[in-house]
Amino acid sequence: MPVRLARLVIDALLPPLCLSCGAEVAEPGSLCPACWSAMIFLGDPSCACCGLPFELDPGEGAVCGACARRVPRFGRARAVFRYDDASKALILRFKHADRLEGVGAFARWMARAGGAMLKEADLLVPVPLHRWRLLARRYNQAALLAVAIGRLAGVAVEPGMLARVRRTPPQGHLGHDARARNVAGAFAVAEGRRSRLGGRRVVLIDDVMTSGATVDECARVLLKAGASAVDVLTLGRVVREG
Repeated sequence: MPVRLARLVIDALLPPLCLSCGAEVAEPGSLCPACWSAMIFLGDPSCACCGLPFELDPGEGAVCGACARRVPRFGRARAVFRYDDASKALILRFKHADRLEGVGAFARWMARAGGAMLKEADLLVPVPLHRWRLLARRYNQAALLAVAIGRLAGVAVEPGMLARVRRTPPQGHLGHDARARNVAGAFAVAEGRRSRLGGRRVVLIDDVMTSGATVDECARVLLKAGASAVDVLTLGRVVREG
């Protein structure tokens, strides 16, 4: 059966659904017009370090107040869209509901958002889950994204480079300093992997960046183990007002 005909048959039996709300859409792995228009996609002008969007363009190389006060260990962080009420359903369906059909689309969006850092990258490393959480969820969403992005960008992926050696309590209610304390010492370079880091530029991959404490701790561990630089690429990021 020709591919086009097979696709028509499949779509007739199982019509493609919006990755966020589940409404019927024209193409698999896409958003309906309403969900697409509700997303706040991020870009310039933004903080040269963490990628926080600016309302006005302060000029090339400008950093936000938070990065000026406390310089992150990572060099740059970029994200596709703002993590808010509109995008939350999209990410939670992917993260907790076994809805993996969006991985290809997410990877394409992330590859565009992180194009500059991916061109310079030697390795992609996903933020790991603790083994008990991985057992319960059955997959690490960050690892799935890293593998898909690696294929698109032609960058090597090391899914097992980092290990989460300490299970951390949920930190949704915690502020930045409390989050930093919560994840301190929670990550380590996996045994036997350190030699693959020497002098290499790493891009950390995760689904959402909230305060940046998790990726900052991962960056610290990778740099200590020999990475020359660490950047961060996520699907969503929290943008706090004020």
